[in-house]
Amino acid sequence: MLEAPVVLLIMFIALITLIVLGFHIFVVLGMVSLVGTYLLFGDLGITLELASSSAYAVLRNAVFAAIPLFVLMGEFMSRAGMATDLYKIANYFLVKLPGRLAIATVLGNAVFAAVTGVSVASAMTFSRIAYPEMMKFGYNRSFALGSIAGSASLGMLIPPSVLLIVWGIIIEKSIGKLFLAGFIPGLILALLMGIYVSVRAGMKPELAPSKIEGEPEETVPTAREMISGFGVIVLILLVLGGLFAGFFTPMESAAVGCGGAIIFSYIKGLRWAEYRTAVVDSGKTIAPILVLLMTAAMYAKFLALGSVVDMIQDIITGMGLGPFGITVLMILIWLALGTLIDSISIILLTVPIFWPLAEAGGWNVNAFAIFGILAIEAGLLTPPLGLLVYTVKGAVPDSSVTLTEIFAGSIPYWMLMLVVMIIVWAFPITATFLTTFS
Repeated sequence: MLEAPVVLLIMFIALITLIVLGFHIFVVLGMVSLVGTYLLFGDLGITLELASSSAYAVLRNAVFAAIPLFVLMGEFMSRAGMATDLYKIANYFLVKLPGRLAIATVLGNAVFAAVTGVSVASAMTFSRIAYPEMMKFGYNRSFALGSIAGSASLGMLIPPSVLLIVWGIIIEKSIGKLFLAGFIPGLILALLMGIYVSVRAGMKPELAPSKIEGEPEETVPTAREMISGFGVIVLILLVLGGLFAGFFTPMESAAVGCGGAIIFSYIKGLRWAEYRTAVVDSGKTIAPILVLLMTAAMYAKFLALGSVVDMIQDIITGMGLGPFGITVLMILIWLALGTLIDSISIILLTVPIFWPLAEAGGWNVNAFAIFGILAIEAGLLTPPLGLLVYTVKGAVPDSSVTLTEIFAGSIPYWMLMLVVMIIVWAFPITATFLTTFS
């Protein structure tokens, strides 16, 4: 048996080393948890019993039903082409605005992201839908790519968000209230992005030409496209409205949303073979998330057994940074991790340690969650390895696109995310107003 501070140091070094070497995060969490617990107790039986009990307790939690159902809902709607229809509707009704295709991309991404709850899925979808359209109209390539990558970050903020579900599970707080907390900041961010696009395109029309010479005006969306596109909005209102009114729990709202997605996608033309494929593909997305959560539960148990959180809290508070300095330190860590690993992994690694520090500093639980999500999502746009940037690079149907172009176009959106972070930090009511009614 080793003293807890020694075990903490060894496991911290092992954690960072394994991540840098490229090991998958669930392997790292599992190894650190098992080895660390063994070093604390010196008994293999106790180690395995604690690991198995913590993992089992997490996976049997009914809260986890919300994750696969929301992912499945997004899969049904994506395969039915509802994102494309939503984009066409937004594009048609914004015809008088400068940069209307980029604004339609921001709005379409915001609404579709609210359905899928996964920013990477939104980035992939709109890279294929919006990029060819903007190129056809002669948009500046970096400007177009930035609107896709930047607005995809809304996927983790506007509910229902997989990240908010994971965050709520980790800190054992109300997921429904976290959903409501993300709504107003998400709308503020989407609005700021839309204003930026319109103002920039108005000041420099060459970035976003309004139409192609000789091309006919945009055609009116068909009745089926209108039903399909507005069906996305209806489902969002149903899910959030049910949560706000207290009619549904998060799990029930996920089931209602998934059922609604089946109806709308059937109207759009999806049939049995495509539903079956959607279920299989969503399973490929869900399984790694559940494995991550299982190993994260083991990791959290290890931190609790070794009083690791208390030790880290003592170390950081001993630095004399104060609540402001500690919050800035968290932001820097989140931005740095965002260039290396995915959002869920960042939450699993940091939230068990950061939340007690934030709570001691006077943070509201819901405001801190939204603040943290914004910082983590900003990290996904941070050079040199922003995950959303690489997603767009791999998804756009143009091999000549460079990472530099996407990063350059994404910088204004990255800055807007920092602005909303500061707003939530300075005015927590922006993230807590709706939660007071639930």
